[in-house]
Amino acid sequence: MCGIIGYVGKNNNAINVIFKGLKKLEYRGYDSAGLAVIANKKFKIIKSVGKLYNLDVILKKNFINANIGIGHTRWATHGKPSKENAHPHTDFTESIVIVHNGIIENYIELKTKFMKKAPKFKSETDTEIIAHLLKKNYKNNLLHTVQKILTMIKGSYALGIMCTEEPDKIVCAKQDASLIIGLGKGENFIASDIPALLPYTRNMIFLENGDIAEITAEKVIIKDIKNNVKIREIKNIQWDTMQSEKNGYKHFMLKEIFEQPHTIEETFRDRIYINEGKIHIKEIKFDEKYVENISNICVVGCGTAYHAGLISKFLFENFAKIPTEVDIASEFRYRGPILNKKKLVIVISQSGETADTLAALRLAKSEGCETIAICNVIDSSISRESTNVIYTQCGPEIGVASTKAFTSQLSIIYMLALDWGYKRKKLTNEELKKYLKELWEIPSKIFQFLKKSKDVRNVAKVFVKKMNKNKILYLGRHINYPIALEGALKLKELSYIHAEGYAAGEMKHGPIALIDKSMFVVAIAMKSSRVYTKMVSNIEEVKARGGIAVIIAERDDREIASKSKYIIYIPQTGEFISPIMTVVSLQLLAYYTSVFLGYDVDQPRNLAKSVTVE
Repeated sequence: MCGIIGYVGKNNNAINVIFKGLKKLEYRGYDSAGLAVIANKKFKIIKSVGKLYNLDVILKKNFINANIGIGHTRWATHGKPSKENAHPHTDFTESIVIVHNGIIENYIELKTKFMKKAPKFKSETDTEIIAHLLKKNYKNNLLHTVQKILTMIKGSYALGIMCTEEPDKIVCAKQDASLIIGLGKGENFIASDIPALLPYTRNMIFLENGDIAEITAEKVIIKDIKNNVKIREIKNIQWDTMQSEKNGYKHFMLKEIFEQPHTIEETFRDRIYINEGKIHIKEIKFDEKYVENISNICVVGCGTAYHAGLISKFLFENFAKIPTEVDIASEFRYRGPILNKKKLVIVISQSGETADTLAALRLAKSEGCETIAICNVIDSSISRESTNVIYTQCGPEIGVASTKAFTSQLSIIYMLALDWGYKRKKLTNEELKKYLKELWEIPSKIFQFLKKSKDVRNVAKVFVKKMNKNKILYLGRHINYPIALEGALKLKELSYIHAEGYAAGEMKHGPIALIDKSMFVVAIAMKSSRVYTKMVSNIEEVKARGGIAVIIAERDDREIASKSKYIIYIPQTGEFISPIMTVVSLQLLAYYTSVFLGYDVDQPRNLAKSVTVE
């Protein structure tokens, strides 16, 4: 979850590169931050607790000119957020310094076995043991020392390492955590993610598991633990740097919500052909015979991606008539799933580095399953390891709470379900054209809604003003039940309000006991839905117990106006397509509620964008 940046070269001041890179990576963790540079053959290490502006204050008082350095922004795993636990960490002599993303699973065993006579550790982290092992085994060659100590370590890691004895190089290593090398002229870089490197280079190497690289200003050498040289492809990244800037919006999340008409359209582009009634997803290598014989599907994801998976169950079963099960990735391996060559496993991850989802993918492949990854980050671990990968065309999503990635994930799932439904002869060509037309109209409908979103702001103000017990219930039925879960998750993430999503028909089986005159209940009631009248009945049940109903409804619904004075109207949308529309209203509701409460929307407490540890 942490962010790593490193620089070696003569064209820039290392501290400037590192700090700017950390700003681009702060979404990966913001409990503490630090950097280390080599100046006059000694380390200068600066750390701070909290967000990066605290580090910036210190740096402005301590100008240092350096040609090499590494930096880190932390999401705490082992050890509370503190200056002592902040990275970089050093050995006892401060001749080796290290930054680390991941978890060392056997660090207690290593501390006990190798460090019996050592002084007391400075931190509570699992990372510090690596620095001490490096010093203990160092014999004038940092790369060889890293190769040696990695044979002792179990767990996941992206490592950046420097040594005062070899002040012109950084050694880095990767295992189950993202790490990229940026290639420049007379300078080279390492980073956890692409945006940190875009101001300096477009040419990047995506390290693979087991890679260990030695980086100087002039060259990069990649080897494995046995000292075999590895040749990795250089990728030229075409992202626009402006995609990762706010572009005048107050927060990244608001920008990303408003980008959704464009990102959904980009996901559809060159894949949907309405006039022909055709879908072409060139990334999928299945022939029609395989599609006809798919016996069942398992969809796996975490958090928001899991909610996209829940919607996929409705779509694959309704359109393609393929039995579908959906699993939370962190539970998938432990329930003993029945996997075989006949089962298709679809994994969903924005970052492509989600540890639990990656483990689920590997399990599925080990059992011979065909796999598809729906992912946003090019050359991420999941996208490289899956048999097939479909990219969501979103560009970087910086806000920790996922928005545009979710609607693009749904867009891909719709295309797969409709394409397979047609190929399996469960949909006629006319039916396919009808649904494709509805999909293609969604971006413009979202655009219309976002232009006139005062209803959402007003409801958010009411939330903040009238809510006195910090609890909200979200209700949905049928295909919008997962959207109720997603809406509640967004509010929890951003506003620290206890919100629960429920299938509305289940309200009478327990949650109705919570409803009183202080309870807000957000209900998704789409008039186009087959369960509309049932949702209206659920709203009446809320009102009868004094609850305050907030309704997401279609703009032409006259009947619903009498049910509540708090209604968020959205454009009319077909039943099965409606989740892409309804979720945008709930994203915006969570956003404004958090803003009115005065919280940090882009960096909610305790969260990180990419969960790269189990």
